[in-house]
Order: sequence, then structure tokens, then C-alpha cells
Amino acid sequence: MENLLVILYVDDEPINLMLFEQMFKTKYKILTAESGYSGLNILNKNPEIKVVISDMKMPGMNGIEFILKAKELFPNILFYILTGYEITPEIQESLENGLISKYFQKPFNMKEIDDSISEIFAV
Repeated sequence: MENLLVILYVDDEPINLMLFEQMFKTKYKILTAESGYSGLNILNKNPEIKVVISDMKMPGMNGIEFILKAKELFPNILFYILTGYEITPEIQESLENGLISKYFQKPFNMKEIDDSISEIFAV
């Protein structure tokens, strides 16, 4: 279990956090946060995190705002956005400037997310 790739999933909806963890816990070590602020706190305490997947629409700090702050502090982590909506100009710009590696649509497609991570980390 110690050698598993560590992923932080940030989403303000507890049911999504639970579903994500259930779907991926056998292949990855999953940490979860209910807000961008909580996500930053978890990143500070867990230097082994390699991948962050964040919901876009969250109160207080949206996914892109969270990733902007997190990437400044942790430039070597791969960041992804998950959204229940179509791609927005903000998400498109984040893809183009390399802030995020990819965006996924909700409901999440486990295979698409797993394939994207496996492609980079060969897990």
C-alpha cells in the first residue's frame, strides 16, 4: 500500500468524495478535501501527492483558483479539473497555458481518469 501513487481529490460534495475514493482506492492512495483551502492544507502535510483532481464549481474558491495557488507552491504536481459543465473559457485557458493537464466531465468516467494517470505514471 505504501508504494501506491497518491492522489488528492478536492470536491465540496461529500458523496463525490466517497464515490471517487471507493472507485480508486484499490489502485491509488486517495486523499480527499472538501474545499480548496482544505486541499492546500492537505498538500502542505503530504509531500508525496503526485496528482490533484479538483472539482471546478466550489464555494469560496473554485477549482482553477485553488489550482493556481497550489501550483505556485507545488509546481511538480499534475493538476486536473473535473466539471459537471461544458468546458468554460477559464478551463480552456488553463489547458492552453499548462495550469491543468486535462479536464474530465462529471459524472466521472473511471477508465478515462485512470488511463490519463496511468499514461503519465505507468501504474
